[in-house]
Amino acid sequence: MAPNEFDSSANGQPDEAHLNPTANPFPSGHPHGTFPRLTPREFPDDEDAVPEPVPAMEPLPAHGHGFPPPTYGPPPSYSARDPAPQRVPADYPSPGAGSGGQYGITRAPGMAPPLPSTARLVSTQPASAPPAEPGYFAPGAAGPEGAPAPAGLEGFGMLSAPVPDELDLAPESPVVAESSELLTADWLLHGRRAQPAPGWRRTVFRATGGLVKVGESAADLRRRDLVNRVRTPVAGGHHRVAVMSLKGGVGKTTTAVGLGATLASLRGDRVIAMDANPDRGTLSDKVRLETSSTVRDLLTYRARIRRYADVRNFTSQASSRLEILASDRDPGVSIAFNADDYIEVSGILEHHYSIAITDCGTGLLHSAMYGILELTDHIVLVSSPSVDGARSASATLDWLEAHQYTDLVRTAVVVLSTIRPRSRSTVDLDRLEAHFAARCRDVVRIPYDAHLEEGAEVELDLMSNATRDAYLALAGTVADGFAVPRRSRSQSTISLP
Repeated sequence: MAPNEFDSSANGQPDEAHLNPTANPFPSGHPHGTFPRLTPREFPDDEDAVPEPVPAMEPLPAHGHGFPPPTYGPPPSYSARDPAPQRVPADYPSPGAGSGGQYGITRAPGMAPPLPSTARLVSTQPASAPPAEPGYFAPGAAGPEGAPAPAGLEGFGMLSAPVPDELDLAPESPVVAESSELLTADWLLHGRRAQPAPGWRRTVFRATGGLVKVGESAADLRRRDLVNRVRTPVAGGHHRVAVMSLKGGVGKTTTAVGLGATLASLRGDRVIAMDANPDRGTLSDKVRLETSSTVRDLLTYRARIRRYADVRNFTSQASSRLEILASDRDPGVSIAFNADDYIEVSGILEHHYSIAITDCGTGLLHSAMYGILELTDHIVLVSSPSVDGARSASATLDWLEAHQYTDLVRTAVVVLSTIRPRSRSTVDLDRLEAHFAARCRDVVRIPYDAHLEEGAEVELDLMSNATRDAYLALAGTVADGFAVPRRSRSQSTISLP
């Protein structure tokens, strides 16, 4: 083994440094030189150290909003042994001093509480910076009315709206709840579109899948207006309409059925037509009879009638929902139907029907006519487009005015029935219409219709379009009077025979 160059003995034996690990490996007698010992440096005790003084901060400037500064605790004082304080953001929750809160951040004892959530901290502007905008606190300025800046906020400016003494935590104005009336089909169903009336407008609407909808024509708008007039609510719950004429064969019964069928088909309430013709009326021939009972049977069993179903046993109903109360076919029995009987029957029907249409006879001096004129609310006077028919109708108005039924004349509706489009008659219909219009409320023309000329059962679907529109106009004109209160019986001064 070669001798170690660091051995102090010449014979290669290990010296004291190898035998004693704690011995100084660099003795003063080391052959490579002398290594002086380092003298340990003396450090001052931390308790005797004096911290550098904290420079004084200038007061904050006055705020332009004029609210008193919030009261905070005294400014914190720290020593060299205290840990450096940590500023807690304004929106961090702080359950209490010394608690870490939700985020585990501590606040030094005596530190000012966090700012409200409506404020944020900005750095202090230097002296050479432009003037602060309104809403800032600059260092070195006093608060409002000379008050010092809030403790713990030195060196910070507050960019926020004024904070009052008590924060207004009231919610904003409450949202008005929408009522159930807003939930309509038109509001919820955006894709819903009403189809136009039958014709080329509906064809275009269906061919384009509802994308093209041509506006309604003037005739459609007029028809809609008439339908709304027909559905006028009945004031007082019941109205009576008398269809009369002094001349037979002018279409009086047909007009009564056509008017009643139009009203019943468009309204939701009950409509009945009663035959009060003493000369074997033909009202029962205009509908398909469901019973053989007559108005005389109704009078016989009137003590047993308590509800609508009891009256229904004596009536027949057409496809239009119009009900018919027929008269006796024997003229000898019909003549016994007088004014008292009519008043009794009208009192029964009043409790179960909204509209009662009376098909009167041709005689004004008949006993039943006095009861009809006393109770009726409206009259429909039927005339043919001829000289004798017009004179008879005008004479009826003269008789009514002479017997103090002027109120019925003013509200009467005159019907010019069965007008042929290509007639050779030279009667001036415009002058005839103007004559009655000057005395009555309105005049309606009913054109000729082959279905009505048959004299059989009246069906609205079998009429021509012009005839249906004419009856619709008649029904709308008559229904305008339903909104007027019922006529008082005291207005009739004629004495019953």
